[in-house]
Amino acid sequence: MTGIVIVSYNSADVLGRALTACLRLADVEIVVVDNASTDGSTDIARRYAEVKVIANKDNRGFAAASNQGITALPHCSAVLLLNPDAEPVTGIEELARVALSPGIGAAGGRLVSDDGNTQTGFNVRRFPGPGALACEVLGLNRLIPGNPWNRSWRMAGFSPDLPAEVEQPAGAFLMLNREAWSAVGRLDEQFHPAWFEDVDLCLRLKQAGYVIRYVPNAVARHLGGHSASSLEWHKRQLFWYGNLLRFAAKHYSAAGRRLVAVAVMLGSVPRSLSAIIIGRSAGSVSVYIEVFRAAWAAFCESRGTRHDYVGLPSPREENRAKRI
Repeated sequence: MTGIVIVSYNSADVLGRALTACLRLADVEIVVVDNASTDGSTDIARRYAEVKVIANKDNRGFAAASNQGITALPHCSAVLLLNPDAEPVTGIEELARVALSPGIGAAGGRLVSDDGNTQTGFNVRRFPGPGALACEVLGLNRLIPGNPWNRSWRMAGFSPDLPAEVEQPAGAFLMLNREAWSAVGRLDEQFHPAWFEDVDLCLRLKQAGYVIRYVPNAVARHLGGHSASSLEWHKRQLFWYGNLLRFAAKHYSAAGRRLVAVAVMLGSVPRSLSAIIIGRSAGSVSVYIEVFRAAWAAFCESRGTRHDYVGLPSPREENRAKRI
């Protein structure tokens, strides 16, 4: 039997469709882990008698809730992480079979929009190097999307119609080999509440010698950005930058980490000025001040020394032996 874990956070407007689609599948066991939603998401999940519901009293984040859900499926060797705004269509059995093949740690399927087009640039990516993240926070990936770092990271030219060995499929539709998930230490719950936890897990799987596959016949319709939109703007900024800095601190060399930190600081300045010019609240400016201070703390951090990032989640010092 294949397990399916859906982490919900104020997902009432999409959760029912996802659960209805999942229940059309054969031989699946479904768990919804709700992170203290206030919109009735838990009530919607409980309408489905076949679905197990775990209702957290606070927002534990995507990684912790996913770990909860997988732990609650002890008899499932393959477990699908599925966003509440994604609806599986076909190929789930094949996705599970591939994930359980010898040497495989995870398998990702094809995400499509309502019009059926594959969500390129998001569906499958390479692991981001320091240059790619620096260009992202400086806005260069939007201004010059054809730059080599961005093209490499977003796998320009990748064929979504062909199966392939890949690095990082989207966590919105990701089948995990339970044994591999356990062997690498599960999802890192320090990436709270969201962003970069799936990248970190896939990187640790690759570092441990597991292969990750892309299976184009496994398809899910995906709205995209639903959970992030449930967070207030200033929290999205703080959490995204905080987890980006944490990822860099955990996986990059000192030079790479400092490059990313400098790029975050430089990018914060025009964003602060822009907030002032367009008349945003003083709180909007203060967000980028906090981001700047966090990046400065990351820049000053030396190996073996811990600095808490002011206003942002603090990074872990563990598991830094392997570097990109």
